[in-house]
Amino acid sequence: MQLHIIDINCDMGEGQSHHDCEQDALLMPYISRCNIACGAHAGNDFTMRQTLLNAQGYRLKCGAHPGYPDPDNFGRVSLKVTHQQIVDSVLLQVQKLVDIATELGVALSHIKLHGALYNDAEKSSDLADLLCQAVAVNYPKLSVLGLSGGAMQHAAKQYGLDFLREGFMDRAYLASGQLAPRTLPGSVYQNPQQCINQVLTILRQTPLPTLDGNRIELAVDSLCLHGDSKIALDLATTLHSELSQAGYQIQ
Repeated sequence: MQLHIIDINCDMGEGQSHHDCEQDALLMPYISRCNIACGAHAGNDFTMRQTLLNAQGYRLKCGAHPGYPDPDNFGRVSLKVTHQQIVDSVLLQVQKLVDIATELGVALSHIKLHGALYNDAEKSSDLADLLCQAVAVNYPKLSVLGLSGGAMQHAAKQYGLDFLREGFMDRAYLASGQLAPRTLPGSVYQNPQQCINQVLTILRQTPLPTLDGNRIELAVDSLCLHGDSKIALDLATTLHSELSQAGYQIQ
């Protein structure tokens, strides 16, 4: 059986305590890349440091996961601020993680936006352009991890940035290729097998059913597992087993 390599990324460091970091670490044997909250939508200096150390132990690729500085809403609500204010905030967040990573001797590999900011950058080509321009100027060696076929992918290409096309195993899509808003019934999957079926559909490049009754095809370099979901650990362990049986290796 031919072995295929697949990258699984997971948002981490979104708690506040050592216990939260220990819970994140339970997922680390089953992923290959972690996106670490930078203290704005969630996390703090301690969780950034501990998550980097834990990830280093599992030889994971580490990246920055900046979002709207709105912990009360977990960065899942769009803020009415200027595009330049968003860019400035993202750069401050990334630099905070860069500084801690440098102190620990950990090299960062990528940047992935969080929550509402991730979605807003896909809805606004101007915002995507400004963000990718800022990354190209300040962190040109970091890859950008973002929605497959979206505005960030186009902007990253314009500025010569490496782009990793992301797919989601636990979220429904719309015919536009955008993620279905969390407010829509059925947009967030709660059944591990439903998530695994979506992963295999994407990997086999079979048209994927959308929440609005259509089908789309996705080309992905990385698949996201949301670490804060109630089914995360069950999904991670079952997915690891089923992917192995199907000839895929998480790496």
